[in-house]
Amino acid sequence: MGLNPSLVLASSSPRRRDLLARIGVVPDRIASPDIDESPRRGELPRVYAIRMAEEKARAVERGNGEIVVAGDTTVAVGRRILQQAADAEMQRGFLELLSGRRHHVLSAVATIDAEGRLRTRISDSIVRFKRLGAEEIQSYIDSGEGLGKAGGYAIQGRAEALVDWMAGSHSGVIGLPLYETRLLLRASGYRLD
Repeated sequence: MGLNPSLVLASSSPRRRDLLARIGVVPDRIASPDIDESPRRGELPRVYAIRMAEEKARAVERGNGEIVVAGDTTVAVGRRILQQAADAEMQRGFLELLSGRRHHVLSAVATIDAEGRLRTRISDSIVRFKRLGAEEIQSYIDSGEGLGKAGGYAIQGRAEALVDWMAGSHSGVIGLPLYETRLLLRASGYRLD
C-alpha cells in the first residue's frame, strides 16, 4: 500500500477541517478560495450550491499529484437562497423567515483528482425550526453564533435546540456531507481506512 496523494482543502472553514477529521482525513494543505459567491439571476439553489463547490475547487492552485476537495452549504426556502448573514438585521430576517417552517440545506462537495478530473455530489437535507418568538430570535442573534453563516444559524451550536425536525445529513447541514465526501475522495484516488 502506497502513500496517499496530498490533499488540499479549499476552504478556510474550521468546521470543514473538523468534519474531515471525523472520517480520519487530515488535509496536507489548506487554501482559501477567493471567488464571487453571488447567485446568478434566477439561479436555483441546487445549481448554485454545486457551482460554488466546483468554483471553490478550481480556484485554488493544485500542485502536481494533489487532490483538491471543496464544499458549499446553501440554505434555501423554496427558490430563495439565504446567503451568509452579514449583519444582525439580515440574520433576524432569515430567522423570522425560517421560524416554524421547513427549509432545505444543500451541501455540495467537489473534488479534483490528481489527473484534473472534477467530481461533484450534493446532499439535500430538510430542517424545520420550531416557531421562534422575538425574544428567542434576539437571544440567538446576541450570541453572535449565526453571523457569517448561511441562513444565519449554525446547527452545531445553540441553533440545534431550535430544530424541531430534520431529515438528511447532519454533517451536511454543518458544512460538509461526510458520506458524499468519502465517496468522492475514494473515487479521486484517496485511500480511507
